[in-house]
Amino acid sequence: MRRVPTAILISGRGSNMAALLAAAADPAYPAEIVLVLSSRPDAAGLAHAASHGVKVAVVDQRDFRGDRPGFEAAMDAVLARHGVELIALAGFMRVLTEGFCDRWRDRLVNIHPSLLPAFKGLDTHRRALEAGVRLHGCTVHLVRPGVDEGPILAQAAVPVLPEDTEASLAARVLRQEHALYPAALGWLAGGQVRIEGDIAHVAAPGAAPWAAGALANPLPGPAALSTTAQES
Repeated sequence: MRRVPTAILISGRGSNMAALLAAAADPAYPAEIVLVLSSRPDAAGLAHAASHGVKVAVVDQRDFRGDRPGFEAAMDAVLARHGVELIALAGFMRVLTEGFCDRWRDRLVNIHPSLLPAFKGLDTHRRALEAGVRLHGCTVHLVRPGVDEGPILAQAAVPVLPEDTEASLAARVLRQEHALYPAALGWLAGGQVRIEGDIAHVAAPGAAPWAAGALANPLPGPAALSTTAQES
C-alpha cells in the first residue's frame, strides 16, 4: 500500500498533531507524516514531532507581516521540498488565502471544536455554553476560503452537562478530536472520500452502523419514545 506523504501544520503545542503522529506510526495507516511545519519557531509541537523522528520546519509568520501570499509561497516551497501531497491543520492559527486553498483543494483538512456550521471561529466552548445547546462536539472538514468552511468529513458529539464549565466541556470534546481526526485523515488518504459540490461522501468501513443511531440530550424516557413511535 502506498502511503500518502502528509504534512501537519501547527502554531502551538499541537495535541491533535500528537494524535495524528500516533496513528501514523502504524505502517498500515494510509497517511505518512513526512513533515511538521510551524508558523512559529517557539511552537511546543516541534519538539514533540522531532522526538518522534519526524522532520520539522518553520516558516515564521513574523517575517511576512502584511504579506500573506509571500508567507504561503514560502510554505509551499517547504512542502514541495518534502514531497507533500496532503495537509492536516492542527492548531494552525492563520487564515489561509483563497489561492492557497485552491492550490490544495480537497487535499487540505482541518479539525474545528464545534459541530459546524455552528460556532465558527474562536471561543467555541464558551459560546456553546452561552447558547444553551445540549450537544456540542467537533468537526473534521476539508478547507475552503473563509473561516471554518468546507465539506464535512466527520463529526463527533458530546453532551453538554448542567455542571459543565468551559474547561470541562473543552476536555470532553478534545478526547473526541483525538479519536476522530486520525480516522478522518485516514479515510481521506485512503481514497474513501468522494466530493460532490460542497458535500463529502465518506465510504468508511464501520460507518454504516452509526447511521442508524441517534443522539439526544437529555435522553427521552421510555414513555416519550413510546409516544413518538405511536405518533409516527
